[in-house]
Amino acid sequence: MESLYLLIPFSVVLVFVIGVIFWWSLKSGQMEDLEGPAYRVLMDDDRVTPAPKENPPSKESVDADQIPLNK
Repeated sequence: MESLYLLIPFSVVLVFVIGVIFWWSLKSGQMEDLEGPAYRVLMDDDRVTPAPKENPPSKESVDADQIPLNK
């Protein structure tokens, strides 16, 4: 019985905190568009853009380990 003196006020405070968080999420626009992100994933552009070509390394910057051996 004595635990009810602690649990009832705790549950009231918890409900109040949950209500405040829910009210804040509504006011800040968290629930405006629930379907838009799902459609944006499906309509994502899957084309691959080519990587920019790199300049070939100069002779000074090539290490001896990187030179291919022709046999």
